[in-house]
Amino acid sequence: MNKTATIQIRIDPKVKSQAQKILDKLNISMSEAISIFLTQVSLHKGIPFEIKIPNKLTEDTLRKSEKGKDLHEVSDVKQLFEELEN
Repeated sequence: MNKTATIQIRIDPKVKSQAQKILDKLNISMSEAISIFLTQVSLHKGIPFEIKIPNKLTEDTLRKSEKGKDLHEVSDVKQLFEELEN
């Protein structure tokens, strides 16, 4: 496929930095990730995932977790699954 179209976007530097760290681990460039997203938009004829406004509980929980509050820690995966089964 001939890739000649250019897209220029503005984004929060923090979001870009966080995404770049993840993409680096996946060995995917930012350009490739955006191309994958746009390809999926085209294939799905819309956004390829659900977009919704979180309810109050979810919103509060996300805010707390971003601040490191009320987090539950386990020592390993085994403990996590044991706790989830109970």
